[in-house]
Amino acid sequence: MKKVLFILTVLFALNSYSQKKKVAVVGFYTDKTIDLSDLGLNSLAAIADLGNNPSFNLSPILDKYHNAFFNVYSKQFPFDLIPENEVIQKQEYIDFSPKYAKDEVGEKTIINYPGYKYIYEGTAGQANEVGTATIFKEIADGVLFTEIHFTLVKGFAVGGTGTVKMKAYARISLYDKTGKKVFVINEGASSKKTGVIVGGIPVLTPEKVLPMCESALDELLKDLDQKISKIIKKSAANF
Repeated sequence: MKKVLFILTVLFALNSYSQKKKVAVVGFYTDKTIDLSDLGLNSLAAIADLGNNPSFNLSPILDKYHNAFFNVYSKQFPFDLIPENEVIQKQEYIDFSPKYAKDEVGEKTIINYPGYKYIYEGTAGQANEVGTATIFKEIADGVLFTEIHFTLVKGFAVGGTGTVKMKAYARISLYDKTGKKVFVINEGASSKKTGVIVGGIPVLTPEKVLPMCESALDELLKDLDQKISKIIKKSAANF
């Protein structure tokens, strides 16, 4: 009898040990502001005004990243993700007022995946990281934020005329249930499609920029397909 009880105790302990931790994804968005700093032209973003142009629609691109993140990459994580509806429908999450919330102008450039709030994380973002972790501490071991953003990078140019490429970045940030950072991952990939730069100024119309964004995301997803499992497991080793 004692032997049976001992075996059951060991099995219970092993089962408890082997259970994966649970993580709540609390931020999922992209930004319509294209970074032009590599070209030294960040002030041009206001002139291009892509953020306020309804034709510049990044929602399908965000949808593609969302599908890959939850249906492909999450299966390789060393932790489980809490179902989205349990996160975005939680009243405390809905009522949460994040620090550094976007004003009316800024909100036009942010595209959240449906149901998610824009919640800044990163430098000086501790209030949001701790705040969201506190909301889910009873059901999750941590919270995760992810976003994709885009930047134009120099291609081949002579005398101010030539090509540019788009680079897509994915940021994946994990914090434990106290709001302490576990890891931050930034992966980027450049588009195969190119744009045109004339007189040192890139052509920034939705018709030219969107295909480059789509191409850059496709290349980024290919890279993540190969790397994500190894990167996440190594980064979350102490989680």
